[in-house]
Formats: sequence, structure tokens, C-alpha cells
Amino acid sequence: MMYRCLIANRGEIAVRIIRACRELNIETVAIYAKGDENSLHVSLADQAICIGEANPLDSYLNIDRIISAAKVTESNVIHPGYGFLSESTNFAKAVEDNHIHFIGPSKTTMEMMGDKITARQTVHHAGVPVIPGSNGAVNHVSEIENLAKDIGYPVVIKAASGGGGKGIRIVKKAEDLEKAFKEAKSEGKKYFDDDRVYVEAFIPVAKHVEVQVMGDGQDNYVHLGERDCSVQRKNQKLIEESPCAALTEERRQQICNDAVKVARAANYRSAGTIEFLVTDTAHYFIEMNARIQVEHTVTEMRAERDLVAAQLYLLEHNHLPFSQSDIQFNGHVIEARINAENPEKKFQPTPGKVTALHLPQGFNVRVDSLLYHGYQVSPYYDSLVAKVIVKSHDRASAIDNLKVTLDEMVIYGFSTTADFLYAVLNYPLYRDGDAKDVDIKFLEKHQIVKGVEL
Repeated sequence: MMYRCLIANRGEIAVRIIRACRELNIETVAIYAKGDENSLHVSLADQAICIGEANPLDSYLNIDRIISAAKVTESNVIHPGYGFLSESTNFAKAVEDNHIHFIGPSKTTMEMMGDKITARQTVHHAGVPVIPGSNGAVNHVSEIENLAKDIGYPVVIKAASGGGGKGIRIVKKAEDLEKAFKEAKSEGKKYFDDDRVYVEAFIPVAKHVEVQVMGDGQDNYVHLGERDCSVQRKNQKLIEESPCAALTEERRQQICNDAVKVARAANYRSAGTIEFLVTDTAHYFIEMNARIQVEHTVTEMRAERDLVAAQLYLLEHNHLPFSQSDIQFNGHVIEARINAENPEKKFQPTPGKVTALHLPQGFNVRVDSLLYHGYQVSPYYDSLVAKVIVKSHDRASAIDNLKVTLDEMVIYGFSTTADFLYAVLNYPLYRDGDAKDVDIKFLEKHQIVKGVEL
């Protein structure tokens, strides 16, 4: 069967998917919004189709227009990439209803894992630790008061369909429960049309460790190792590395095996990520990302497997190109995300035109980017412009290599986060040892660069 894949995305991930398709002789269709016609993904695809105005609601988030573009171009596959509609059950359903292959999990899996309460129950049932809290939706403040006797304060009230930090309230004492409960419910209703909430214990200090999984939705579920994503600003990851140096071998095995249990319990098909909070003594499931992630590149270099190609292989053959015993790990890999932002002005986006560009090269260096000389970075979309990934034999030399690589990079025309990330890599608490003190609040607690506020 001849496949033609429409990429329902833009930027570096669209470029990445087109490359994988081309290697497998799959035709590609790019979609673009007005103003994006000079983007790299548009010129690399076999065909391109404009689907609307620059505002994402009229283009990259518009399900009807994307489906119409697929029909017009006779595309029989859609790859959603990450962000935009990649985790929209409505989109997955519309793709399936129009008899187009969706590169991702089934809509049933997405519904199950997108509903935070059902996800908690599924994971708990699979024997994987979840953060202590309520088993189902909480309907009355008295239920939270009772829970708090067990798990203690602070407690976190969360919207069942939440995301992006919406519908979350941290409550430190009983008298604040009523107000927080009402706020979380109404925010859930406003943003997600779902006012159900649940409760979790508050875990102040933890590392953010996630495991890359792949499944065929039948009987083969594998992990491709973990990533430490603790260096974050406002819940956005800035640096990711694999392996997580602070884990004991025993804990690493436990977390990776638990991730496979979750994938199996969800009948997961395609590539996905299971996220955990890790403390000194325990690990807890947080959520599942039912899509390819920005940082899949870190895993690709360490496990030496092309994950997007594996997604496409699964489409063609209905099974994965590897099983667990085939996965071998090699070296230490670190990625720095380069954003068009100005760290000195509270990381304000800095869209502009590329006036000079040199993307670094070298042994075990990979750069995924959407930039070229003369390209105009759009103000309408995410500010990520490049990912710089390096691999070396151990953590210390990987950090050194990444610093050298960032030093070589030239992007003129607008400010980027590259110098700030260089300073983080150079900061003793991050650089030395196993980074066990680098938790999700690390950047808030430490003034890495004078004058830079998060």
C-alpha cells in the first residue's frame, strides 16, 4: 500500500517527521498557516497546502480544515507531532472516522489517559505507585478534610481534565479548602468543560523523571530508558538528559518496568512517555503523554533507535521493529532547548529574522532546528527554534561537550536562551556529581545568572 502522510504540525517537529517519511519512501504533505509559507517544513514536503490564518485556532488547531486538507491531497496517514492537536481525542476520533491512519494511540487510550482520574485508577490497578490522594472524583469539602487527616497538608486540588497548570490549587490549611475547591471546579468547567476534581498530597521536592515507551497495542510493550527533565521554568523543560544520574540501578529498573506496566494497562500503541515524580525514597506516576515528545531525540541518541521511523514501521507492519531485548543503551546524552526568548526580560519571546546562522556540528552532535539564514521567526507559535543534543561516555564529558557545542552555535537577529543554558550547565550544583539536588524547583531556588528572573 502507498502511504501519503499529512503532518498536522509545523516547526522543527514537522521537519523531523518529513525526514523520517522520506527515508521510508512515504510521501509527505505539509500544512501551513498564512505567514508560514517560507517555513522549512513547507519546502521539504512533497506538497504543501495553506489551511488558514496565522492564529492557530484558524489553522493548526482547526480539525475540520486539517481533515479537509487530508482529503484534498488524498493523504491516508496523519502524524500530529507534539503540541497543537496531538493529544486531542476529538482530533484522533475525526481522523479515525474519516478512515485515515492516526500515528498515535487509539482515541480510547487517549480518553482514558487524558482523564486524570481514570488514569490514576488505571495506573493504581496496574500496581504502579500514584501520589497518595483520592481514588475518584471529590464532591464535597468534607471528603478532602478526611483525606487530609491521612496525607497531611498541603494538599493539591486538581481538575480531572486539566493541563497547562489550569484548575490546580495548593491548599496549606483546612480553612482555605472551600475557596480552593470552588476555584478548581470552576476553572475546570471554564477551560475543559469538566468540573470534576481530585486530590493529591503535595510533594514539594522531587525530580521529574520520565520514561520513553512504545507499544503495538497488542502484546509488545517496551521502554527505551528514562530521561531526567528536572531543569524547568514554569513547568517548561529547558535541559533533558539520559540516564538520570541520581537513580540507583534498582530504582531505575523499577521506574522503567512500572512505565511498561502503564503502557500495557492502557493498550498503548505508538510512542508515548510516562512521567514520574521521584523523591529520595519513592517514585510516583504523574501522567502519560500520549504522543511523541520534544525530547524524544535524547532517547534516540542513547538507545540508537529512530522513534519516528518506528512509529511509521508500526503503521506499515502492525508490529514494532524491536522488542525489549533488542534495546541497548549507550553513553550519556544531554539536550538543550534553544528558544527565541530574552532571559534578561523574564524570558519574553523575541521573534525576529535570522541575520547570521551557524548550527554546530561534530562527533555525536545532533541539532534539530527550523532555522535557516533569512528565516523570520513567527510571534504566533511556540518559541522553540532548535534542540542541541550531544552524547558522550559519561555525564561530566557530555556536559563539557554540550558547552563547547553551544559555544560554537551562532544565531543572530534575535535573543535566545543559549547563554542562559550555558550558565546552567556551568553551575556547580548542576554540573558536579549526579545532580541529585537538581529538582523541579532548582532554577527558582538558585540565582544562576545575575539579573535573570524566571
